Order: sequence, then structure tokens, then C-alpha cells
Amino acid sequence: MAKRRDERTRESRRLLVAAAAELFAEKGYRRTSFIDIADQAGISRGSISWHFGNKLGLLEAVLDDQLHAVLTGLPPSDVAGDALNQVMDFIRLPATRLFITLLAEAVETGSPIREHHARLHAALRQGVQARIPAQAAPPGTTPEALTVLLVGTVIGVHAQWRVAPEAVDLEAVQATIRALLPPGLGLA
Repeated sequence: MAKRRDERTRESRRLLVAAAAELFAEKGYRRTSFIDIADQAGISRGSISWHFGNKLGLLEAVLDDQLHAVLTGLPPSDVAGDALNQVMDFIRLPATRLFITLLAEAVETGSPIREHHARLHAALRQGVQARIPAQAAPPGTTPEALTVLLVGTVIGVHAQWRVAPEAVDLEAVQATIRALLPPGLGLA
């Protein structure tokens, strides 16, 4: 009996996280209500408080879930492969729409999601920097600053592509990034 209840609890939590991720990506954090999430998940809104405490707790679960999905989808940094292709594939993931939608809210002073988004960016920077050999940074730069530049570039390209996909040729952008990056960087 307890095992079945535990399974229902896990499934309820999974449905709520999935519904919230979809709605946050579509409407943003502030414009999504408990009622919206509960209706989308087909679960009572009281379950949200029971599982997550509050809406911010649910957002944390969503970001953790989405970040985990993204990071586990990337090969480990010690696996050979084209890191730039991996980054461009990241842009195309449906989960990344959520990150861009929430970015607009996260940059506002006093935003309740600012700290959570800052942790997300830190994880992205860490993932990118792990793929850049320290000695490969161009003279006069640091791996840390180069990582900030690369993550910012990807976020900017991604935002432009989401707003006007017909105007942004991701393959051409990828070729341009590849041409601009110094050899040996581990991304080209």
C-alpha cells in the first residue's frame, strides 16, 4: 500500500513539474498561477503546496529538473566531440525556451527568480568552461571571461532565434562562430 502511494506521489510531482515547465516557458513565472499548473497537470492545486511549499519551490524543482535534463544530455567534458555542435544543439532543445522566458523576469531588480537564474547561468558557465582547455584562451583573456562571452553569445543567439526563427540561420551562425574562434579552444 505504501509503495503504491509513493508511486502516486512521485507521479503527481512529475506531472506538476512538467506542467509548470511548459507553462513557465509559455507564459512566464509571474503570469502562471497555481490554478493554471493544476489544470494542466490534472492534479489539485493543493498538491503544489504539499510537494513544493510554494510557487518558488516549484520553480526550483522545474529548473533543477530542466538543468539536469540538459546537462545529462551533453556528453561529459572528457568525451571527444565537437563542443560547438553540442552548444548549438542545446539552443534547439525545447527546455531552453524556458530559460529564455525566465531570463526576462530574472533581470528585473527584486525578481523572485533572479537567484535561481543566476545559479542556472553558473552551471552553464561551469559546463562550458570544463570543455575549454586552460591554455587555449587567446592571449590577454582568461578562461573565465571567455566562458562568460561564449555563454552570453549562445543566450543571445538563442533569444534571437526564438523571437524570429525565420531571420536567424543557426547553421550560418555556427559557421561564423567556428570561423571566429581560435584553434585549440576545444569548441571548434
